[in-house]
Amino acid sequence: MEHQMELSAALSLIRDIPNFPSEGILFRDITPLIKDGEAFAVVAEALSHSAHPYSTIVGVEARGFILGSAMAIATSRGFVPLRKAGKLPHTTIAKSYGLEYGSDVIEAHIDAIAAGEKVLVVDDVLATGGTLIAAIELMLELDADIAEIVVLFEIVALGGRERILSKFPGISIRALVQA
Repeated sequence: MEHQMELSAALSLIRDIPNFPSEGILFRDITPLIKDGEAFAVVAEALSHSAHPYSTIVGVEARGFILGSAMAIATSRGFVPLRKAGKLPHTTIAKSYGLEYGSDVIEAHIDAIAAGEKVLVVDDVLATGGTLIAAIELMLELDADIAEIVVLFEIVALGGRERILSKFPGISIRALVQA
């Protein structure tokens, strides 16, 4: 499908919310972007285009669900959610991780990914890297082949990319916006 909107115009709809969810945090709000159907489609398409082949999109709760689901529909691929602890109904594996402002746990169903399956992992923001490291660890525990990590927005100053690459040096990471 051809889109008239440029990717830069779509990305300009992301707004900054200072001091959310706590003092000193600059939150990147994607709700204006996803409200605009054309912008949302342009971004989903851009996130989906990978130089690495993949068969399944894995999205990290919660905004990775929004982006990943749109990407899965746009590419006719399957989608696997990585959820917060206690939200998946079947047997799961879990990883805890640190955030800029606390810690959390994500889980995947033990049968979510077949051994050797090529996955594209998507999240909205790469900040300190904790969430994506947990996602990578879950995928590796399930014997997935991680084609690429893709994010809408990377906050370079927080060093998440370096943390990820120091632990997983061969992994490909792509961000549509770096700031």
